[in-house]
Amino acid sequence: MFEIQSLVNFYELYGYIAVFGVLILCGFGLPVPEDISLVAGGIISGLGYTDVHLMTAIAMAGVLIGDSTVYNLGRIFGERFLRLKFVARILTPERYAVVKRRFDRHGRWVIFAARFMPGLRTPIFATAGITRFVSFPQFIAIDGFAALISVPFWVYLGYFGAHERDVLVRWITRSQFGALALVLVVVAAVLISAYVRRRIKATAGLNGNGNNGAADQPVDK
Repeated sequence: MFEIQSLVNFYELYGYIAVFGVLILCGFGLPVPEDISLVAGGIISGLGYTDVHLMTAIAMAGVLIGDSTVYNLGRIFGERFLRLKFVARILTPERYAVVKRRFDRHGRWVIFAARFMPGLRTPIFATAGITRFVSFPQFIAIDGFAALISVPFWVYLGYFGAHERDVLVRWITRSQFGALALVLVVVAAVLISAYVRRRIKATAGLNGNGNNGAADQPVDK
């Protein structure tokens, strides 16, 4: 677990601007867990250094600007973006191929789920831009919806747990796995529901064709 106290100390000195800047850099793969950054922002609000509601809004802005910048750089430069050294360390050719297969198999849900998967956000968002899998408005809508769930959750978790740091760290670990499990369950439920609907429509279509065929048969007299 990243040492959360180091971030708290840094944020106490520089406040909102520090949280905003770190979250933007997290979008570029800064080796600081984004979830921990959000929790640390909530902690300094709980300690009275900042307002938690304003902190949440600033954190949302930092997260979305960082994500959209990575997406747009991939969209503008295409696969040339992969040649940059800092990108190549995060998005290897093998990982790039894996993400593209995930897009083919699971569609836009991969972008939504990436918000809840530490370490995979930057590779997935960059790949979405490079491949132009979705347009920018679609990307920001999907990522923004996911961020509306995750960002307030982590910030307010830090806010309410600011004076119980040891308990908070244990909750963070559990919540990271819990959030990922919840997303996987939701995605699986949606995919299963879509599959069942298609099967029902296909079956109804076959039955309809069969009935029509029977109705068109001449009646023997």
